[in-house]
Amino acid sequence: MSVERIQKILARAGVAARRKAEELIREGRVTVNGEVATLGAKADAARDAIKVDDRRIRLPRAHRYLLLNKPKGYLTAVADPAGRPTVIDLVPPPLRKALVPVGRLDFQTEGLLLLTDDGDFAQHLAHPRYGCRKTYEVKVKGVPAEAALDRLRAGIVLEGKRTSPCRIEPVRRASPLREEGGNSWFRVELAEGRTRQIREMFFRAGHPVQKLRRVAIGPLSDPTLAVGALRELSEREVDVLKRATARPKPPAATAARPARARRRGSPPSGTPPARGAGPRGGRSR
Repeated sequence: MSVERIQKILARAGVAARRKAEELIREGRVTVNGEVATLGAKADAARDAIKVDDRRIRLPRAHRYLLLNKPKGYLTAVADPAGRPTVIDLVPPPLRKALVPVGRLDFQTEGLLLLTDDGDFAQHLAHPRYGCRKTYEVKVKGVPAEAALDRLRAGIVLEGKRTSPCRIEPVRRASPLREEGGNSWFRVELAEGRTRQIREMFFRAGHPVQKLRRVAIGPLSDPTLAVGALRELSEREVDVLKRATARPKPPAATAARPARARRRGSPPSGTPPARGAGPRGGRSR
């Protein structure tokens, strides 16, 4: 085993994501061979005794990669002090060890969510700079005007920072024969996912979200996976995701086209999805 940064070892061991592992080191909760670790220090996981809160960490012999179709009413977390159900509750107990959800889906959002004990894998999928776009289908009240959609595609300001441009394409339109109300469906693809971003976007446009589900994570989709169901990723699917997020992408590659990138009704760009792994939806929260 080679020498590597301690935060990377903690992430691979499933202790925490890389950023959280750095916090543990700063707080003095990590030791190597009895000495308090410092940020940036390196160790050999095969030879050195690495402990967090006096408990030695062990690298898993083989990582686990699970795909969950999250239902509404579950928190994307390992545990909740308030006692709300979490996505880990949907995983059989023998499979739960060191699992963490990759990214977040909010409490009332459903759809595809990855769970893994591979910290590096989780970091690359969750961080926007690696270019793993998320795709969502969203049902909103009424029918937004194209001009309003173009404003959303260009990005909105959330908590003082403008969101990256995104792609928004109609899926199903509300019937023009209905005199009042009606709903419309859109596919939204995000290069980054800010908290409740899609809900806030359409709320500001005057068309509140009524239903939201994630249908693709980068090149991975599975329209046959039932809500609440869970399955292991195949080796091919893991490899496809790892190759897709192996290196940071330049800003131009991770930014979405803000305006009408395609004519209405045309299929999304990209290669056709392979079985169980292909761009099928958009990304949102």
